[in-house]
Amino acid sequence: MGQYVAPLRDMQFVLHELLHVEQELKQLPRHADVDTEIINQVLEEGAKFTSEVLFPLNHSGDREGCRLDQDSHAVTTPKGFKQAYQQYVEAGWAALSCDPEYGGQGLPMVINNCFYEMLNSSNQAWTMYPGLSHGAYECLHEHGSEEQKKLYLPKLISGQWTGTMCLTEAHCGTDLGLLRSKAEPQGDGSYHITGSKIFISAGEHDMAENILHLVLARLPDAPAGTKGISLFLVPKFLPTADGGIGARNPIYCGAIEEKMGIHGNSTCQMNIDGATGWLIGEPHKGLNAMFVMMNAARLGVGMQSQGLIEVAYQNALVYAKDRIQMRALTGPKAPDKPADPIIVHPDVRRMLLTAKAYAEGGRAFGSYIALQIDKELNHPDAAVRKDAADEVALLTPVVKAFMTDNAWISTSEAMQVYGGHGYIAEWGMEQYVRDARINMIYEGTNTVQSLDLLGRKILMDNGAKLRKFGDKIKAFVEENGLDEAMNEFVTPLGDLGDKVGKLTMEIGMKALANPDEVGAAAVPYLRVLGHLVYSYFFAQMAKIALEKQDGGDPFYRSKLGTIRFYFSRLQPETATLIRQARAGSEALMALDADLF
Repeated sequence: MGQYVAPLRDMQFVLHELLHVEQELKQLPRHADVDTEIINQVLEEGAKFTSEVLFPLNHSGDREGCRLDQDSHAVTTPKGFKQAYQQYVEAGWAALSCDPEYGGQGLPMVINNCFYEMLNSSNQAWTMYPGLSHGAYECLHEHGSEEQKKLYLPKLISGQWTGTMCLTEAHCGTDLGLLRSKAEPQGDGSYHITGSKIFISAGEHDMAENILHLVLARLPDAPAGTKGISLFLVPKFLPTADGGIGARNPIYCGAIEEKMGIHGNSTCQMNIDGATGWLIGEPHKGLNAMFVMMNAARLGVGMQSQGLIEVAYQNALVYAKDRIQMRALTGPKAPDKPADPIIVHPDVRRMLLTAKAYAEGGRAFGSYIALQIDKELNHPDAAVRKDAADEVALLTPVVKAFMTDNAWISTSEAMQVYGGHGYIAEWGMEQYVRDARINMIYEGTNTVQSLDLLGRKILMDNGAKLRKFGDKIKAFVEENGLDEAMNEFVTPLGDLGDKVGKLTMEIGMKALANPDEVGAAAVPYLRVLGHLVYSYFFAQMAKIALEKQDGGDPFYRSKLGTIRFYFSRLQPETATLIRQARAGSEALMALDADLF
């Protein structure tokens, strides 16, 4: 069923040579003692756990899926999932980047982010159970009361209890202002929650003794729309005074969604029949609190796709080196065999390099964002915290949408390398394609991410956040513009940066007259910006690789080959995307609905 080997060498390159993480962390008092040795040891242990424990359960979990007992509403996860979760908890992985005040290990997000790439490469469906719990932890850590933190955070950090995010209802997806779930105050500080939620990942399972549901609902006096939504903590089992397990709360799984991928994760329809819950944060401010979890989820979904790109590439590469078919166009390369390995064929190499480039670009980008989160949360200088927060806000939609689009492209190309065998379940490749497709939809579709990026993160502040990030790119271009060896990387980077600036201004001017211009341009615009970000990181990586390529380590020559492929074969799609973004809304909106 294939293989997975954590890409430790490339992770170490990104963390230590590109981002200089040890030096960056020394500026953060909370993480000043985290050095290169600690980082490498954590990642090496993570590599063992993910490849030896989780990866062998990926295919079998997909084939088996989850089972619901309609009488008891209990969900059984695939064979081995519960045992793997116990190993995960016992090894302390759940606590990796959590607050030591509540039992966490306090390691930086940038390490946790690399570990989650490994988790998702090895088994995305399984990883969603602890992944959602981490999002619930972050939400409670920021918005929970002191009493709630004291009771619930140690349970989430230890992994003893897990968490979910209960947003969606059957009549509304992204438009949460339409939700109907109700919360009735009981006079003792608690509320009775009633409603029905759908698409709730990890909503019910047998891996932990309790599940903490974070539920959006309306109070009786709530105004209409998103300004009338509150957030409630609704446990599966009510906690006792000493933090134990009490009475069963009436929040049940009514059905498991039959879906295209991630079969090993229980995506549940949840029925809430007067369940007891407690308000998190302020009344009618539920979206503010939930956005902590939603933003964490957006970054998490980006890393889900990053993991899938890597594992699909690894297996397609092994297959391409082993599978023989036809001869190379320039003559036999394996004359002792009846045909050549298919890796000799140019288009097979194109498919492999596409996945390789998006894996390496995504790893640099994802690690950079995680480091910015560490700085946002922990840097002693308020100005540095503000700059980091602005970058995270600007680029979070790009992490979610660009990386998930790239996973759909890359897993499809990797499956194509296998030819007909790619469609056969026993090879495992078609599962990666199916799993990758959902990542473009949940936690806000990629169109929603694009609208958020262009409409809210860029045009609403007149491009201030974008200009700050663009200034970094300009500084790099100016610093390296006279280096002849860097010309092939710096020139397209600088050119694309100029085009993004002009495109942004053009769309902004059009939008003043017609808001539909934002909707028409948003999706290609986000992809253009995604390429600008990747071009920036690839150019920085090229500078390092050029300096070290003659040192005897073939890693740097491989890196340069990947970067050159990216700039010659992938980045040029921006020309088409810019034309699409400039085309405007007229061709999209001209037809009346009855003419479709």
